[in-house]
Amino acid sequence: MLAARISHNLMDLFRAVFSPIIGFCRYLGLLPQPTPDHSALWQKPWSDYLSQTVAFYRALSDTDRCTFEQRVLLFWQTTQIEGGVATVVDDHDKLLVAASAIIPVWQFPGWHYVNLKRVILLPASFNDNFECGQSDSAITGMVGTGPMFGKMALSKPALHQGFIIDRDKQNVGIHEFVHLVDGADGKIDGIPECLMEHSYALPWVALIQHKIKQIHRKRSNIRDYGATNEAEFFSVASEYFFERPAMLKRKHPKLYQALNTIYRQDTAAIKVEVRPRAKAPCPCGSGKRYKRCCMPQR
Repeated sequence: MLAARISHNLMDLFRAVFSPIIGFCRYLGLLPQPTPDHSALWQKPWSDYLSQTVAFYRALSDTDRCTFEQRVLLFWQTTQIEGGVATVVDDHDKLLVAASAIIPVWQFPGWHYVNLKRVILLPASFNDNFECGQSDSAITGMVGTGPMFGKMALSKPALHQGFIIDRDKQNVGIHEFVHLVDGADGKIDGIPECLMEHSYALPWVALIQHKIKQIHRKRSNIRDYGATNEAEFFSVASEYFFERPAMLKRKHPKLYQALNTIYRQDTAAIKVEVRPRAKAPCPCGSGKRYKRCCMPQR
């Protein structure tokens, strides 16, 4: 029993230390990338759902959509997505988890989340013990560290809301996967060294600190949670970048350009913000008309 526990702890330590190194080597092309199982057949209803629900996918060319779909299959092949207590996970849930993973690293086709093995969906917001329905159950997403390394927990309703309401600068799935991108160098500190040149780190930190001061002074439309620390600022700003790129470019041009450089994506130029017609069925699947369901929240 003791030997098994020691062995398990050593494996956790090995993953924590070497996973970032392995991921960086794969990114540099020094190690082979996992390849998607091409025998797995992509289903047209999955494309329809992504087109209806994920604005980023909807804006892609037909060729890029096929690439996106192959990357979904690869993500599913390498990452277990499961439900927590009383949570049923269906294909729509899995599609949104995969989309959350792919969008931040879209311009890095060789990217593989070696620091993630399992995504756990919970029925509502939760606390530090992953309990829902408690007075302190206010968490909608969490990336595990220590014994929880390699795991991510997400509120299933919050995951869907992040894509259905795509103009509020909030997307918990993207937020948590940006933390993993940030942590690929071994530290979740707001400086994604795997995606930026070393010489760019100091100007980036200075920009973050300036923007955090603006939030504290109530002189910013960036969400207050971004002022928690540099890591949270990076994730919050990234949500803004992927959901409302044109607004970010207009109100925070230096921040937009910095994120454009990091992600190698000019999202303001490529994103097409297509909204359902007011009388159309709501994309959230409620059965109500869009104007009587999610439209007022936009």
